[in-house]
Amino acid sequence: MVTALFNLRLISDGSITSGMAVLIEDGKIIDIIADTNIPANTQLVNLNGNYLAPGLIDLQIYGAGKPFFFGGDPSADALAQMEHALLAEGCTGFLATIATNTDDIVERGIEAALQHWDKRIGNLLGLHLEGPYLNPKRCGAHPPQLIKKATLKQVTAWVEKAQGLIKMITLAPELQDQEVLAYLTQQGIILSSGHSNATYQEGKSFLNKTVQAVTHLYNAMPPMHHREPGYIPAIFEARPYTSIVADGVHVDYTMIRLAKRELGDKLFLITDAVVESDKGTYQHKFKTDRFVTPDGTLSGSCLTMLKAVQNCVGHVGIELAEAINMASLYPAELIGATEKGKIVQGFAADMISFNSEFALSHVIHKGLIKTT
Repeated sequence: MVTALFNLRLISDGSITSGMAVLIEDGKIIDIIADTNIPANTQLVNLNGNYLAPGLIDLQIYGAGKPFFFGGDPSADALAQMEHALLAEGCTGFLATIATNTDDIVERGIEAALQHWDKRIGNLLGLHLEGPYLNPKRCGAHPPQLIKKATLKQVTAWVEKAQGLIKMITLAPELQDQEVLAYLTQQGIILSSGHSNATYQEGKSFLNKTVQAVTHLYNAMPPMHHREPGYIPAIFEARPYTSIVADGVHVDYTMIRLAKRELGDKLFLITDAVVESDKGTYQHKFKTDRFVTPDGTLSGSCLTMLKAVQNCVGHVGIELAEAINMASLYPAELIGATEKGKIVQGFAADMISFNSEFALSHVIHKGLIKTT
């Protein structure tokens, strides 16, 4: 049966429109019409004047919910927990992320994804490996003793084992062999530069060539300097898809404003979120507005994607429709999710509804409507 969502403010592709209704059927958006033209024999869902936006997409998140922490202790149960917890937050697509760890843990994460894949509710889109192929000079919360240079033998083994589920790898391109980067690119894996100590010249040599994206702008990379410009100006000039953590802790809001001016529609939001954990390589404790390792190192955010949108609107001065693009359309474009990120005819019926205070009222996933 066709369902009509009405009495809403529609956010899609950078604009906000009133007086429209969205028709959905069999998990798809089948039409967008004037709300005065809703057909008879249609199931009606009144959104009470709230916003209706595309479902949010997080390309870097380590855990959500309790008690499991996928990023450090991966399991199929942890992935199931993440799916349900994130869907309740309006995140209708995400890449479960594994940080630098032992080979055994990375392979357990791949096995967990394979085990869970046919049972998933559908917002799990694949895996993101952040490491272990980073630059130890910019390790951040990643254990330097576990960071290493990639070998073609190992990346081939992991890619083949994952059977297409590895969608993104964050690495330090300046330390990797070209044959490794070329192989990963040929496999359709998005290479994102992160925890890199690249120079300006090195950045210009690989951005938008072998490397399509940049991971958490400003964090774990050399700072700008007036005599040695460093990597960040190369990012601003090349304008690859670039993620940022908009919690006011990882990055000051002033610097997000600068990044938005320079990168425009290539800057997108991630949460880089973790959950508390007291075992394994990554032990996190919550501290006021962030997570830290036992030695106090900043290790992850407590953001949701919708909170990141709210922060961009309230603290950075980005228009709401554009902040939604940063949390939906732009990450969808990066990973080639061609039916996500907009509310248009033919796209997946993955949407969220929220009020002016950014409180969720409805999550629509595959056309199924849940009131929050």
